[in-house]
Formats: sequence, structure tokens, C-alpha cells
Amino acid sequence: MLALAHFVTRRPWLVLALWGLLLLVCLPFALRAPGRLSADPGSLTGSESARLSALLADRFAERDTNTVLLLVKSTLAESDPKFQAAYGGFMSGLQRVPGVSRVTRYDAVSSYRALSADGKQTLALAQIPLKVGASAALRAIRAYTVGQKAAGFTVQLTGGQAIADDFTEFAESDSKRAEFTALPLTALVLLLVFGALVATGLPLLMSVLSITVAMAGLYGLTTLTTVSTFAQSVITLIGLGAGIDYALLMVNRFREELKREQLGGRPDAPAAARRTILTAGRSVAFSGLTVAIALAALIIPPLSFVRSMGYGGVLVVIMTVLSSVTALPACFALLGERVNSPRLLKLTWSQNPQASAGWTAFARRVTARPWLAVLGSTALLLALASPALHLKTGYAGAYGLTAGVESRDALQEIQQLGAGGLLSSFEVVFDLGERRYGPQTRGTFRSTVERLRALPGVQAVISPFVRASDLKGAGTGNTTATVGQLATLSRRSVSADRRYLRLSVIPERYLRADQIDAFEARLRASLNLSGLPYLLGGAPVAEREFSRALTDATPLAIGVVFAATFVVLAVAFRSLVIPLKSILMNSLTVGAAYGVVVLVVQDGVLAGLLGIPQGAGVLDSALPLLLFAVLFGLSMDYEIFLLSRVQEEHLRGASNEEAIVLAVGRTARIITSAAAIMFIVFSAFIVGRVVANKSIGLGLAAAVLLDATLVRLVLVPGFLKLAGEWNWWLPKWLERRLPRIYIEH
Repeated sequence: MLALAHFVTRRPWLVLALWGLLLLVCLPFALRAPGRLSADPGSLTGSESARLSALLADRFAERDTNTVLLLVKSTLAESDPKFQAAYGGFMSGLQRVPGVSRVTRYDAVSSYRALSADGKQTLALAQIPLKVGASAALRAIRAYTVGQKAAGFTVQLTGGQAIADDFTEFAESDSKRAEFTALPLTALVLLLVFGALVATGLPLLMSVLSITVAMAGLYGLTTLTTVSTFAQSVITLIGLGAGIDYALLMVNRFREELKREQLGGRPDAPAAARRTILTAGRSVAFSGLTVAIALAALIIPPLSFVRSMGYGGVLVVIMTVLSSVTALPACFALLGERVNSPRLLKLTWSQNPQASAGWTAFARRVTARPWLAVLGSTALLLALASPALHLKTGYAGAYGLTAGVESRDALQEIQQLGAGGLLSSFEVVFDLGERRYGPQTRGTFRSTVERLRALPGVQAVISPFVRASDLKGAGTGNTTATVGQLATLSRRSVSADRRYLRLSVIPERYLRADQIDAFEARLRASLNLSGLPYLLGGAPVAEREFSRALTDATPLAIGVVFAATFVVLAVAFRSLVIPLKSILMNSLTVGAAYGVVVLVVQDGVLAGLLGIPQGAGVLDSALPLLLFAVLFGLSMDYEIFLLSRVQEEHLRGASNEEAIVLAVGRTARIITSAAAIMFIVFSAFIVGRVVANKSIGLGLAAAVLLDATLVRLVLVPGFLKLAGEWNWWLPKWLERRLPRIYIEH
């Protein structure tokens, strides 16, 4: 840090020139990054659903298994000859849309309802590629259906790809809206804190710089792997929140050091900037390290979709720390006293970078009653955390979007039509081994199909064994067409070598994530009675596999973060009590945030006031781990800001209680100001169309509000007072072995 401080303050123009060049190089890639992100979580390599998909492609030539559902509304009833003529032209044109391999009319052989009671709503299906080219095909279908209004048709689209693309589109727009909403409000808070335009603008500038470079890095990552739509939200949240936090701390410390220089009669801006790096800069570096460690938890699950969020988060933290300890001090060295100009507000607290008398008095009251502070705060946090005991996770699908988004609205209407189960269909493939499909196995196959049809909640089973009710209204009265459709069903159900048999199970309704496990258990119990080896897959199975993989990886991820954080804090503070206390108290903050999110998003308490729709019944699978990583890391910001000052005052000779009081007096204003800014940034994400983004914003806003007030200014000082000199306890044998690294100067 000493070498860095000397370089930055002696060559500030060179440092700023290098950052300017990096910004120019990164900007074009950063602007193109959002368009390359995906809401498709992908599949687990080697999982049951992935093996089934491979079999369908290899033995059944099913490569375009991505289904788009088209809800067609007409002013004419389907019995009208004019409707039939127009509909025939519509379907012929749909078949010619690039990327569409097959279309299924509403009147084809099927076991699901595709026609409304009044005959004015019909359901058609279009098959598009599963991966490459899927979004392009969907856009082509949208463009085609828009032109059908002249024929009297209004078409709404839904399906797995439509839902995923809507997630991507609205997650991007939500992030942009949050940025544009948060920045002016953040600027207002900074202006109230500093009272000067230059000091206000520097934190905002550092955040924009870090986000831009990180988004360019995210663009590069998209060339290597699938990158989550939520990676952009993570970068925006961390870049704005932590970036402004760090810059706020640095600017405040620089003004303090500059004031000290002026009192000494030698106003030396480079010297003040240098000491800022060696004090606040050390805190920022260690804080950034703990945030990066926490976000690295997202890299542990074996899912590229989740790992991309971790990579993006770690990248933006690194860039935020680098800009805070290089570009920002370079600006300090050049600006000097001009950092306090032009003075727009003449407020006492904005002009005085010294300790706050009000917060100092507050700290004395807390340390005078430490047991009340610790027990009262802990009880409240545990009460807020209690709803998290019944937390449920899964893929919310269309329910993860708010009303007014086409894919969600179309699904709601298809549910009313009676065909919502098409988006929750299960695929089954039996392996006959050395046997082949014939008279001996036909009976087993048929009896299995009949058992599945009789299960509660099953609407239809697509197989070669078509019931008479399935043929009602099939085709257009053309027997040849109906026979052709039956032949297609047979080819769909039996592989060319007659070794594999396939069937599809369609539930009565679109299954919510919390309904899948029970339905799957009934299916497996029935399939096991066949005595044939089988694979069970489809969208619901893949979704639960994804959720279970995340759930299984979460304890390891949390354990790694705890262990790494403990080591870093033990080295930084030369203590075993401080890191243990920090982990426990940060965990209380995370638990309280979980409880608030479960209470609102999952249970629906006050959800309407926040514009959060009901119906999903679960939180997004990635949300618990993502919230933990971001919350645990950002909570460490305030922890290190406060504790580094406590340690600094303690090493200067202050008693334990006096060190706590002085530290709170000097940092509380910055911590509460930073919390107000973070609260604004996170709350901006609650206003949007993607429920997962709204949930993240809600959890982070609640956490930062609790952490920067109740935890950091009441619980922590109370605990530090009770622990006394044990705060700095370190066994002699360990002290000799730990490296000598200090946060304080």
C-alpha cells in the first residue's frame, strides 16, 4: 500500500490517463453485454433430464423440442367458414417462419383443450430449436403474428423460450431503470453529506467507471459460457452500492486529512491523499477482499449460470477497489481543497469531517447498557429471521414475472382454457434393452399408459394408444389427415430400432415449483410398477434438478466463505474473537433479510403494496445463495469501517470503551450515509417486472437498513463493550505465525 500510495500521489495524471484509456476500450463492449445475457439456466451435465434429452435427440430425432404456445383470439367463431379459411392461411404462413420446424393446429389429434367454449380462442403449437437460434425463431414468430391483425387475429405467445426471453428483456430494463432512478437520489444524499458538488460527483464517477469495466468483462465471459441475466443486476448493485460506499469513506477521510494538514500550516494535497490511501484505502482493500470472498461463493455450485453471477460480482468488486485506491486518490492529489467546492449547502455536518457529537453521545448511551443492546437487538433480528424457517425454492417460471408481461398473461389465459399443463409436461423413455417393442411388450406399455392416465392431476398421456375422445374434432373432417397424425404419434413413441419407448405426461395445470415434487413422486411410483428401466425428464424435472444442485452446494459455499472470512479478519485485526463475532452478527443480518423476503414474496404479506405478484409459492432457486453472498460481503463493509477505526483508536492508547465511542463518533455518519445510499440503490430494484430482481432489492434494502443501524451502531458496540480486552485476544503461538498485516495506519 505504501508503494501504491507514493505512485498514485506522485503521478496522478498518468493514473487518470490509464483509467481513461481503459474506459474508452471497455465502453463499446459494455454497451453490447446486456444483449448477450440469458435467462436460460441450462441443464446439469449427466443429470437424468439431460440424459433423456440426449436420447430423444439421438434415437427419436427430436431436435426441435422447444415449444411455443400461440393463443389465437378471433372476432369470428371457429365454426365460421371465414375463420377456417383465414386460420388455414395463418398456419401455412407460420410453418414457413424461419426456425419453425413443425406446427400443430388447434384441431389436431390431442388430449388437451385447444378451443374455448365460445370458439373464439384457439391454441396452436410451434416447434423451434432448443438452444442455438431459439430466440431468433421466437422473434420471427412475433414479427409474423403482429401482421395477423388484418386477418382478425390477435396472437399472444408463451412457452419456455418466451418466458426466458421476457426475463432477459425485463431484467435488463429493470437494471437500467434502477440505475437512472438511484443516481439522482444518490447524488442528493451525497450533496447533503458533503455539501459540495465536486465531493458529491467523485463517488458517482467511480461507480460508473467500475460498472462499465465490469460489464465489458461480462461481455468477454459470454464468449466462453452462458451468462446469467442476473449477473448484470449483481454488477449494478455492487458497483453502485459498494462503489459509492468506498468512495464515501475515502472522500471523508481525505477531507479529514486535509483539515489536519491545514491545521499544521502545511496544506499538502498529495500528502493528505497519501495518508488517505494508507488509512481508508487499507480499509477499502480489506473490505473489498471480504466482499469478493463472499461473492466467490457463487462460483462453487457446478452451474455455469450461477457461476457467471459470481464472476461478475468478483470482477466489479476488484474494479471498485482499484478505482477507489488509485483513480480517486489521484483526483484528490490534483484537486486538493477544491474537493470542497463549489459549496452548495452550508450545513454543519457537511462542513465538519471530524467526529459527530451526536453519534458520540449515542455510542456512550449504548456502551452504558451493553446487555440491553446485545440481547434486545439479537431478539429482534431472530424474530425477523423466523419466517425463513419455511423458505421454499424453485424456478418460478412465468410466475416470476409481473402481470402485464405477455408470456405470463398468455399462460394465465391458457390455464383458463385448460391447457396450461403443456408447459409442465414430463417426458418418459423406457429402455427395453435386448428386447424389442412387439406383442410381448405392447401390453406392458399400454397398461403403464393407462395407470398414468388414472393418476390424480394428469390431464393426458401422449402415446400411440389414443382414446376415442382424443379423436373428437381431429383434423378438419379429413380421415386421411387424422390417420397421418396417428402415424406421427407412433413414430414419436417408438425408436427406429424399437428398443426405446417414449411417452409424455401432461398435467391438468401448469405446475408451480412447490407442486412438482409431489407430482413427480406419483409418476415414479406408477412407472416403477412397469418393471422397465426408464428415464424421467422434461422441464419440471430439469428445474428441480437445478434447484437441488444449488441447495446441495449452498452449505459448502457458506462454509468456505465463513472459513476464508475468519482467516482474513483474524490476520487483519490480530484477534480470534473479532472474526467470530463478525461472522455471527453478519449471519443475523442475512437471516433477518431472508425472513423479510420470505414473509413478503413467498407468504404475500404487504406484497401488493410493493407490486410483487402472488402465485409462485417459492423464491427463485438462486436467490438464497445470491442474497447470502451479496449481503454477507456488504455487511463486512460496515464491519471493517467501524472495527478498523476501533482498532486504530485502541492502538493509540484509548481504553476499550473510549475506543468504541470514538470510532462510532467518527464513522457513524459515514456508515448511515452509505446505508441511505445503498437503501436507495436497492429499493430502486423493487420497482420492476422481474420478481427475482424485486426480491433481491427487497432483501438487500431490508438488510442494509438493519445492518447499518441496529447491528453496526447498537449490537456491535454493545458486544465490544462486554468482550473488553478479549476483543483483541490471540494466542501467543498463533500471533508468532500470522503474517503482520494491519488495516490501521
